[in-house]
Amino acid sequence: MAIANQQSGPNPAKEWEMLCRVSELKNGEATRIEIGDLKLSASKINESIYVVSDMCTHANYSLSDGPLHAGNLTIECWKHGAQFCLSTGAALTLPATKPLDTFPTKVYGENVYINLPRKGNNE
Repeated sequence: MAIANQQSGPNPAKEWEMLCRVSELKNGEATRIEIGDLKLSASKINESIYVVSDMCTHANYSLSDGPLHAGNLTIECWKHGAQFCLSTGAALTLPATKPLDTFPTKVYGENVYINLPRKGNNE
């Protein structure tokens, strides 16, 4: 399983947390996952897993409810059609102009882990 959304070098202000099992993600579909108050959209495309914030930066609708375009690694907001890059979080089409947060992922065995900001740090 490949690592997606990877940042260079370790960051001491972040920690790895289990997100889900690989088997819970369907290839080519977005899955909404919540960790505390954090709403995430996890997508498996071939052997890579991408995790971005789930809420559209334009109008606060769940991106996991919209289409995923595996061929160009984008997710689309079902309400107004804004598209975002799964790798970088960049807003690619209007009406969205602000990027999504992205989260580095690692797979160990059957478990998917994401790198989250540590609680209490303002990063």
